[in-house]
Amino acid sequence: MFTLIRGGTLYGPEKMGIRDILIVGRTIAKISEKINLPDEFKAQTISAQGKLITPGFIDFHVHLLGGGGEGGPRTRTPEITLSKITRAGVTTVVGCLGTDDVSRRVETLLAKAMELEEEGISTYIYCGSYQFPPLTITGSVRKDIALIPKIIGVGEVAISDHRSSQPTFEELCRLAAEARVGGLLGGKAGLVHLHVGSGPGRLDLIIRIVKETEIPISQFLPTHLTRTETLLREAIRFARMGGNIDFTVKGLELQFPLATTRALKMTLDEGVSIDQITLSSDSNGSMPIFDDRGRLLRLAVGEIKNLYLEFKELVKEGFSLEEILKLITINPARRAGIDRYKGSLEEGKDADLLILNKDLEIESVIAKGQMMVGQGKALVKGTFEE
Repeated sequence: MFTLIRGGTLYGPEKMGIRDILIVGRTIAKISEKINLPDEFKAQTISAQGKLITPGFIDFHVHLLGGGGEGGPRTRTPEITLSKITRAGVTTVVGCLGTDDVSRRVETLLAKAMELEEEGISTYIYCGSYQFPPLTITGSVRKDIALIPKIIGVGEVAISDHRSSQPTFEELCRLAAEARVGGLLGGKAGLVHLHVGSGPGRLDLIIRIVKETEIPISQFLPTHLTRTETLLREAIRFARMGGNIDFTVKGLELQFPLATTRALKMTLDEGVSIDQITLSSDSNGSMPIFDDRGRLLRLAVGEIKNLYLEFKELVKEGFSLEEILKLITINPARRAGIDRYKGSLEEGKDADLLILNKDLEIESVIAKGQMMVGQGKALVKGTFEE
């Protein structure tokens, strides 16, 4: 199958000018100022004149099975569906468990990822959850990462949070070592993805690991870092040591005290490179509010569309389109170790791309060469979606 997209302004995520894109099967076969095909090529042609073409978004913190449960069984949040993902411009997701590893398992998470992959997008997962010892499929974090193609790391492991297992320095060291070796053996990132709560320990454990062991700082990716200004400043310190950091985007359901705009400006003003920062949605995870005694006050559910809405808001606030695209395309692809195939518009990479109008509204979403969204409407829906 051939698809020819003509005359769009490409941001790959760097601005590339007006180009044609030829898609063959699931792959970007050619990018050029003008592509002329022989008559015998029966190509679907899409006019993108006056439009912007960007890589598909990558969200590597999504609760594919739902999350929550902190208020009892009725507060377990629902599974995500395909069209919610694609209508948000997301073409690749990385799934995680979270607090509830009692009623949800890594095997089920893997099956959900496989379901979404069959329905048309690209999926990866983490083994483990908030708790220690980490949940695995093979009985070993190292083996899971090395041998199971979709598992790229372990997470989200909770630290500085009353819901975590309160891991010790030695336990977290061992986990990071297991993930690193598994990544080396499997040719993957072996990422240790960390949920950071608002406890006083903040990032102390991982900073200590970096200082006292041989495990490289790039092995860790902490998230939820805009809970407080104190935590953000600790994250900036971590980034200035060479680490990578992830901000959870805001939403109407619940907002962290620090807006993403302010957090991003503070971080960049301190000399941290844009290449060290990513954004993720925490979609379908619970967003609980607790009182000082740890009692649940209220609960909301994260939405994957917030990643797209934050993208638009940050551009509106004066950040360049190229800068913000990096946070949700090539940067997460590099963190996840999938940048050989994902994250940018290049010949030979997967044909995951968006066509946006001048107001940055999503008109079309193509994932692995297949049109998933057209004219803003889902053309492909999940197996059991109405």
